[in-house]
Amino acid sequence: MKISKKDALMWFEFFSMLPEDEDLLIKQQEIVYATFAQIEAAVDYRNERLMSEIKGLKTLENRTYFVGDESKFSKGCRSCLLGTGLSAVRKTNRCNIKCKFCYNYGELDNIPPVGEGMWDIGGTKFYEKDIDLLLSIHQKPTGISYVYLEPFMEIEKYYPVIKKFSDANIHQHLYTNGILATEESLKALGEAGLNELRFNLSATNCSDKVIENMAIAKKYIKSIGIESPMTPEFFECFLKKKKAILDTKPDFINCAELHLNENNIENYYGENMYISRHGYISPVWSRELTLKFMKIADEEKWDTVVHDCSNYTIFARGLNHSSKEGKWFGASNYGCEFSRIPFDVFLPILRDESFRFLYEEELPEGYRPGELIF
Repeated sequence: MKISKKDALMWFEFFSMLPEDEDLLIKQQEIVYATFAQIEAAVDYRNERLMSEIKGLKTLENRTYFVGDESKFSKGCRSCLLGTGLSAVRKTNRCNIKCKFCYNYGELDNIPPVGEGMWDIGGTKFYEKDIDLLLSIHQKPTGISYVYLEPFMEIEKYYPVIKKFSDANIHQHLYTNGILATEESLKALGEAGLNELRFNLSATNCSDKVIENMAIAKKYIKSIGIESPMTPEFFECFLKKKKAILDTKPDFINCAELHLNENNIENYYGENMYISRHGYISPVWSRELTLKFMKIADEEKWDTVVHDCSNYTIFARGLNHSSKEGKWFGASNYGCEFSRIPFDVFLPILRDESFRFLYEEELPEGYRPGELIF
């Protein structure tokens, strides 16, 4: 069904007014999915045109796209997309700043603690002393990542755990907004064996202090990179401070397509949104900006890898993980983060006269207003 934009808007205005506990009829679900397909096809078409303009565009076994020297492509990302996965290690339930794109926006003061002296690894609670037991029983992953808010809030607790995994020859990377980093803590991380440190420059609008900390980190940690959700603000502030940032010699820049959940979506209400494979909901401009960013990097020959960490990449990641875990053919953990589709967030794109569907047809008989049986 190639639903027209006019009919899609009419139906979505109706769906957005339904009570939350009212389920859609099968034909109504078909209308929803037809609309999503039309929006996604138009978004893909626009992105493909942008990609065609990037002369040096490369793929990593067709699982993601990047520009630059492949030898600098993050080993943590390789582990994620090609290896046995990227096991998450969680410890810190606090953050020192509030970002409107944060998945925990609005609930930062209510994040449950992992537990005194404990670490969450693979959804299981461990004491530091239990890690030796874990490594002796489980097949070790190709990589692990330290996630869950801002680790530099209590970074001294991380050193001995990083040392254990380093001794086991497991690649490790850690995320930070970079504000609380010091030369002492960065040196200690390097000595403990951290392989990769990723700075979220979007969190601070490319703060001069954080850029300085990136340069310091480069002295002690083998691989330094940037991983930030691609937003208009990040795109603009990066280009303004491009020379200072690139002078720190980051090995890679991961441009994450911004995807939204129930916590942060209100911060972007009114933007043109699409849903990827019935999974992640993202502003249309996020990946468009990434591709424009990559084109600049390619044309100017930046000495770094710029990675298009898109919804497509996350989809490929889920398939890789399930394959390595021996799950059934086609299994994936990729899915929608909303318990109920927020129909109203798609109204702006359906009302946008500059956004056009590629091909439209009249609704078939039985799907028009007044023909559906309630």
